[in-house]
Amino acid sequence: MPVASQPLGRRERNKQQKLERITAAASELFAEHGIEDVTTQQIADKADIGNGTLFLYAKTKGELLLLVQNAHYAEALERGRADADTIPDALDAVMAVVQPIVKCNRVQVHNGRTYLREMVFGDPTEPSHSEALRVVAQTEEAIAAVLGRNGLFSASDAATTARIVSAIMFLSMAVSADPAIRVEDIVQDIGTQVRLLVTSDRSPS
Repeated sequence: MPVASQPLGRRERNKQQKLERITAAASELFAEHGIEDVTTQQIADKADIGNGTLFLYAKTKGELLLLVQNAHYAEALERGRADADTIPDALDAVMAVVQPIVKCNRVQVHNGRTYLREMVFGDPTEPSHSEALRVVAQTEEAIAAVLGRNGLFSASDAATTARIVSAIMFLSMAVSADPAIRVEDIVQDIGTQVRLLVTSDRSPS
């Protein structure tokens, strides 16, 4: 017989409420002004907490950005995964996974580039950093699942190729600093590179 989960105590509820206020405040300020033009004091004030309390939840603005953006990237991945499930062609299905992630990254270009930098170079012991890497791993798993359909790739080759596709995608997002560059242009460039991986020695170009 399953054991009913225990309700959170007052201290845990307070911590959760503060985390939710911090996340909401950082999300709104980063979206409106960009991470470089927002201070931790502004986030603390908007969340109605002290600056010292804020640092108990995130030591830097970069960690706050990870906290805010991880959920958005996870949601983008789920949309891409759902779309890919309806598309029979392997390349088109891979790009269906990729497209919403690129779109998420380009909502605020500087925030998107900072997110990628924090994901690569951030504190590996920080929970939001670990969660960002989990999203990357889940992205690779989704791409590998597409590539493994109908025996197109072995499980090992699908996993390796998915890692390469993920690297192409994240690098393409990281180097696209000009806000005028459209999501469609980045996706097309990624698709051109991925096509060589997916079709080489397997089907006509």
